[in-house]
Amino acid sequence: MVQLVRQTLSFDEFNLRYGDDSRYELIDGELIEMEPTGLHEQVAAFISRKLNVEIDRSSLDYFIPHRCLIKLLGTETAFRPDIIVLERTQLENEPLWQQEPIITFGSSIKLVIEVVSTNWQNDYARKFEDYAVLDIPEYWIVDYLGVGGREYLGKPKQPTITICTLENEEYQRHLFRDSKLLVSPTFPELQLTPKQIFDFV
Repeated sequence: MVQLVRQTLSFDEFNLRYGDDSRYELIDGELIEMEPTGLHEQVAAFISRKLNVEIDRSSLDYFIPHRCLIKLLGTETAFRPDIIVLERTQLENEPLWQQEPIITFGSSIKLVIEVVSTNWQNDYARKFEDYAVLDIPEYWIVDYLGVGGREYLGKPKQPTITICTLENEEYQRHLFRDSKLLVSPTFPELQLTPKQIFDFV
């Protein structure tokens, strides 16, 4: 997604004005206007479709909401992930869920996915750290353009899916390219490769 506008807001102001608008998220009180490309949406839709099939096939008590914010308690930050997989049985513990699609506890989240475009620093660094603090067990960074920094993608840079798994409160990165089968703790029987995803674009 392309960052366009910045403006300082509290979370309550942000939620009142932009909570239903999928083009915005809030980072440290700064309004981030996002402009997804068509290719970005294709990648996210393809992955969502594959994960929904796996949820149904395995009869898992998970679902992927169309709209959802992740609110970091005690901060003026609310992320709007491209894909989020929630565990339905955990939602009774969420203080805001009955009124609004806002998640505050990492225990409700099985998997979060960010599809990278020009704002790659947020996905590889800021969200990487904050999602780990929330104890989200699995985080995918889907870099279909290979635009992330060399420290994340290596040299030469190429389209990559980074699956981050939480171990001892820190993410361990696992890089997947080409026809290497993705290894997902949340979906251990998933049969999906980066090539299948990137070929959809």
